[in-house]
Amino acid sequence: MEKLRKHIEEIIAISDEEFEAVKPFFTIRKVLKNQYLIQQGDDAKYEYIIMSGIFRVFYLDEDGKEHIVQFATENWWMSDYISYFNEKQANMNVVCMEAGEVLCLTLEGREKLSVALHKMEHFFRVKLTKGYIALQQRIISLLSSNPEQRYKEFAILYPNLMQKIPKKYIAEYLGVSRETLSRLYSGNK
Repeated sequence: MEKLRKHIEEIIAISDEEFEAVKPFFTIRKVLKNQYLIQQGDDAKYEYIIMSGIFRVFYLDEDGKEHIVQFATENWWMSDYISYFNEKQANMNVVCMEAGEVLCLTLEGREKLSVALHKMEHFFRVKLTKGYIALQQRIISLLSSNPEQRYKEFAILYPNLMQKIPKKYIAEYLGVSRETLSRLYSGNK
């Protein structure tokens, strides 16, 4: 839980007493490689804060093709937010790529925590804003950047993941074939 405290304190100051009030709203969950936190059709009951590990958030289309929305690693937050906030069935899948640990927060817990400790509402708003900005940047990149530009952006955004994530997933994330990714990788060494 100390990682959570440091994470919160990157945005707001929090006393020992306040942090003790925050802790009960989160549950710790260990996650194994290839284990799903969310599957399409399920209810996304939790928002997850990654303490360790690597996760992939993706959508499977009607043909079974995977469309990767994001990779997430330490201190990133993830969920199927349409499902989480609207209490609807999930469209996304969240799967663990490298064993790790997450903190789980229900929507009800998030709301109660925001009421009990108002400064946490500010914390959540800042986190949501940063996530929205990242999502918008990803959309703009997909719409307007060529494969080489997307590859370079990925290398800047996820430098520590380049060697940890299988190339096929990086190619899917970038929207290119594995062959194109190999050419990009060779040309940018």
